[in-house]
Amino acid sequence: MNQSNKKNLEFIVNSGVNYFLQDSPRNWFESEKKSELSNANINYGDKKNQIDDVINDIKNHSSNLQKSANKLVVYDGNLNAKVMLIGEAPGRDEDQQGIPFVGRAGQLLNKMLLAINLQREDVYITNVVNWRPPDNRTPNDDEILEFLPFLQRQIDIIKPKFIFLLGGVAAKAILSTPLALGKLRGKWHEYKSLNLEVSIPTIASYHPAFLLRSPQYKKYSWEDLQMLQEKLKNES
Repeated sequence: MNQSNKKNLEFIVNSGVNYFLQDSPRNWFESEKKSELSNANINYGDKKNQIDDVINDIKNHSSNLQKSANKLVVYDGNLNAKVMLIGEAPGRDEDQQGIPFVGRAGQLLNKMLLAINLQREDVYITNVVNWRPPDNRTPNDDEILEFLPFLQRQIDIIKPKFIFLLGGVAAKAILSTPLALGKLRGKWHEYKSLNLEVSIPTIASYHPAFLLRSPQYKKYSWEDLQMLQEKLKNES
């Protein structure tokens, strides 16, 4: 069994899944096919320049969070991705490396993606807040509103087909709702931007860091991932 399939099974089994119902049996020993989840060569250079402008604007923006943080953390992944993942804020490891989701939560996120046949390089990964809050605390409402325009610009630039929200902070910011994550997950929502012609199907789920603390919720995250996987199948 190759390493990717091993990681797929590890996440799925840990999610509490004991068996699958499929139209045809899956060969878990078969080499994975390369994902077709990016709009290849669609204005990549233009997107890179625009994202660089966003990064420069964040750097030039005076934020209290910057005073205690080490490195700015904006994005990782594919600028032409069909899927955008949005988390909360950088943690200790992200603050040290300047890349989102590189710590233990990031390792779990990679397994979650592999479980639905996605590679990290297939998706665009970012956070609501781009500087690490002191002591890894949750960003407050003022900080969410402070950085939300930068996140909205990224969405307008990337133009993903789907948005996958990781955690309550991301759900609150993008869906503009006070509802708890448990009431938001498991269903599709629509993100609308004045700068985009169509709304973007959006789903909210649990943050990998939360799943590490509360693994009993992995089964719900797996359900949300399957909903995304089904959308992607219909898209291709």
